[in-house]
Amino acid sequence: MPDPMPTAAPDALPLGDDLRAFVDASPSPSHAVAELARRLRAAGFTELAEADSWAPAPGGQHFVVRHGSLIAFRVGSGAPAESGLRIVGAHTDSPTFKVRPNNDVRQAGYRLVGVEPYGGGLWHTWLDRELTVAGRLALRGGTTALVRLPGAPLRLPSLAIHLDRSVREGLTLDAQQHLVPVWDRDLGSEPGLVEALAAAAGVSAGDVVGHDLVLADTQPAARAGADGTWIAAPRLDNQFSCHSGVLALLAAPAGDRTQVLVCNDHEEVGSGSMSGARGSFLEDVVQRLAADPADPQAVHRALARSVLVSADMAHAVHPTRSERHEPSHRPQLGGGPVLKVNANQAYATDATTGGWFRERCDAAGVPLQTFVTRADLPCGSTIGPLTATRLGVPTVDVGAPQLAMHSCRELASADDVPLMVGALTACLAD
Repeated sequence: MPDPMPTAAPDALPLGDDLRAFVDASPSPSHAVAELARRLRAAGFTELAEADSWAPAPGGQHFVVRHGSLIAFRVGSGAPAESGLRIVGAHTDSPTFKVRPNNDVRQAGYRLVGVEPYGGGLWHTWLDRELTVAGRLALRGGTTALVRLPGAPLRLPSLAIHLDRSVREGLTLDAQQHLVPVWDRDLGSEPGLVEALAAAAGVSAGDVVGHDLVLADTQPAARAGADGTWIAAPRLDNQFSCHSGVLALLAAPAGDRTQVLVCNDHEEVGSGSMSGARGSFLEDVVQRLAADPADPQAVHRALARSVLVSADMAHAVHPTRSERHEPSHRPQLGGGPVLKVNANQAYATDATTGGWFRERCDAAGVPLQTFVTRADLPCGSTIGPLTATRLGVPTVDVGAPQLAMHSCRELASADDVPLMVGALTACLAD
């Protein structure tokens, strides 16, 4: 039988509004990192640079940024080799379109922006939406600037049914030909995209030497549903977990164990980058936190005493496509965190780590649902198995339930925000 739904938390709507504000402030992974950093600084965390020497003292609160990824930590009073670490992991990226280096496309009297799909999106959901470009500009001298084109200058217009009646049998989109957003009329004299972005960022176009840019939906995140407790927003996968993770880290009381939040980029494309879960970022930080010149095995001992909670999103049972779900595992919106299990290790949960997470939820009074994919369907994955494989750290995969995963505009419940924050806080405070 499906797990029962809980009573809505009294702080669900305020925390839901805060999640909406977080998403609106984060149209790209770089913006998400900037918003995380802003919240951490406001709570007394200080930024460290990877190129500097670190000497974090017990009780110290710090964060470090590597491109589109961020790691924040609170140093425990005990040595990591003796006390271990409690780690919450999430990812900052979402399916979207990346702007190409040579992006000035002109055809049929229009100016378009050359892009290519990033991740496995439901690309038809991007049609006929008001879009913009956001991300970071690389500047001469090694600095960067965040940027977002104002307004809603881009659009992927559908083709009228009168010009293609075969669409009634199904829509087929060619990424190279059909998914190229229109920007303006081609009058031959307008400034290019780099010039427009530089103006928006307040820098000289001549100083722009590179960019990391994505398309973003411009419609603000909104309350939805009969009672206004649903959240309709882009990028909930996985900005929901980044938001819950940072709130949990800020709420968790300091203790013996060092508490860590890692938000990796590039999960949607396999995590294979210097800032992705396959890269060395988390391992590098753990080495700095746990290494002990007097004990060459200190890092290994610390990891053996640690637990990683990989927090991504989970599939709520679909109201009209419930046959696509495993009949005994049907998470509900508002039903609390979801324990994600896969026999073929697409999720890193095992009996021990799943049981550990369940105990933490029980202690926090948080209901727990479970998800297992159908045996005749493939299963998605997360940063959990990748991080567990690289570090050898016991890992559990969990997530908040949502509908329309990988759509341009997804759906979740505000009721699940305090429940996820409560569960992750309990894990960090263990």
